[in-house]
Amino acid sequence: MVSTAALAETAAALGDPARLNMLAALMDGRALTAGELAGVAGVAPTTASGHLARLLDAGLLAVEKQGRHRYHRLASPDVARVLEGLMALSATRPRPQPRTGPRDSALREARTCYDHLAGRVAVGMADAMVQRGHLDLSPDGGVLTEEGGRFLARLGVAVPATRSRPFCRPCLDWSERHPHLAGALGAALCRRCLELGWIRRLEGSRALSITPAGRLGLREAFGLVPAPAP
Repeated sequence: MVSTAALAETAAALGDPARLNMLAALMDGRALTAGELAGVAGVAPTTASGHLARLLDAGLLAVEKQGRHRYHRLASPDVARVLEGLMALSATRPRPQPRTGPRDSALREARTCYDHLAGRVAVGMADAMVQRGHLDLSPDGGVLTEEGGRFLARLGVAVPATRSRPFCRPCLDWSERHPHLAGALGAALCRRCLELGWIRRLEGSRALSITPAGRLGLREAFGLVPAPAP
């Protein structure tokens, strides 16, 4: 059982706007340098070093070394799941609603949540698979049915054989407040959508652009009609 002291340490590590900005910048699965994360957080490099050390000690970040450079990334998909859950929880609090621009609309429509898809499109994909009997999702996890396996095979999705991480599970979407598909299966579906050219990453953001081929493919495979590009 996790001790209350360990839980309090993790919560304290998350309880700073600069550190949360750093973690949010890594939600698309990238690895960034300390200097890049300092810019994201709006703090001096020396201050950023202290924040990064705190996140590393809390087990929220991992470091990869390449030559003289050190790159920081989220320690695991579980960290991304916690962050997405906190975003969903925060979104339910009553507060004045600011006017949102095209960037916010793009994030709501389609984005990455670490290594899988999130946003309205991802929730729609998961809902379609559940309604067709391809997936069985519950708060505790998920199961890919035989028919679901055949459906993904037709799309060319390489269903992971390894069970080194959760295979299939729901992840509460912070903007839709409804589950999208995560786990190894969600990551495989995201990779296939990129390979097919259905989605394209937007530089400097975890928002995704739905391509013309993606609009056709999502409609034919999942019955979805993505919103027009802003």
